[in-house]
Amino acid sequence: MLDPVENHSLPRTAAFFDLDKTVIAKSSTLTFSKSFYQGGLINRRAVLRTAYAQFVFLAGGADHDQMERMREYLSALCRGWNVQQVKEIVAETLHDLIDPIIYDEAASLIEEHHIAGRDVVIVSTSGAEVVEPIGELLGADRVVATRMIVGDDGCFTGEVEYYAYGPTKAEAVKELAASEGYDLSRCYAYSDSATDIPMLEAVGHPHAVNPDRALRREATARAWPILDFHHPVRLKQRLSVPPRPALVAAAAIGAAAATAGLVWYASRRRAAAV
Repeated sequence: MLDPVENHSLPRTAAFFDLDKTVIAKSSTLTFSKSFYQGGLINRRAVLRTAYAQFVFLAGGADHDQMERMREYLSALCRGWNVQQVKEIVAETLHDLIDPIIYDEAASLIEEHHIAGRDVVIVSTSGAEVVEPIGELLGADRVVATRMIVGDDGCFTGEVEYYAYGPTKAEAVKELAASEGYDLSRCYAYSDSATDIPMLEAVGHPHAVNPDRALRREATARAWPILDFHHPVRLKQRLSVPPRPALVAAAAIGAAAATAGLVWYASRRRAAAV
C-alpha cells in the first residue's frame, strides 16, 4: 500500500524501478536485436544468440556469472556501432517493441507515485541509448543506465564507462538521494533480481517484483512485499489515470458552476412562463 500524497515540507522522495522483468516483460537490450539486424548492425548468428540469451533471461536462469558473460558478449558485439544509428533505430522501433510489453501494474504504480508527488527513477543495467527513450516513454523523471565509451569517430569502442549492476545501482541511488535531497527511508524500490538486493536495502520501502528464486527467499525472510506483474498492455490502451488533486478540485468547481448555471437558466425559464 502506497503512502498518501507527500508532505512537501519534508525532504523529497522517489520510487526507483529496475526495468527488465519489473516494468517491462523482457530484456530491453535483447528486444532490439531484430531491429539491429535489420539496420545492419548484427548478423543472423548474433540474432539467434541474443534470442537464446533472452530465453535464459526470461526463464530466470541467468545467474551472476551468466549476466557477466552476457555483458562481455554484448560489449564486444556493439564495438564499432555508430551511436547515432543506434539511437535512430531505437527511436523508430520503440513504440512497436517496448510499448506492448510494459506491465499494466508497473505503469499504474508509476502513475500512483507521481500523483503522490514522488519522482520516478529507472535504474537499469541496459545501455543508456536504450533505457533513456524507454524512461521518456514511461514518464520517468530520471534514468540511471550503463554507459559505453564512445570514440572520436562516434562509435562504441566496446569498453564500458559505467556499469549499472549490483552494488553500483545502490551507489547510484544514494548519490541521487544526496544530489536531489531524497529521504531514502521514505523512498520505494522495485526489482525482480537478487542482484538488486543492495538497491532494495537502500530504501525504506523495498518491493520484489516477479522475483527470481533467490530474491523471493530474501524477500520472504525480510517480510518485503512481493508483487506479481502479469499483464503487459500498450500505454495508449490503458484507462486514463485518475486526475491529480488540483485537477479534481478544478473539475469539481467547474461542475458546481455548470450546475449553478443550469439552476439559474431553469428559474429564468419558469419566471418567463408565469
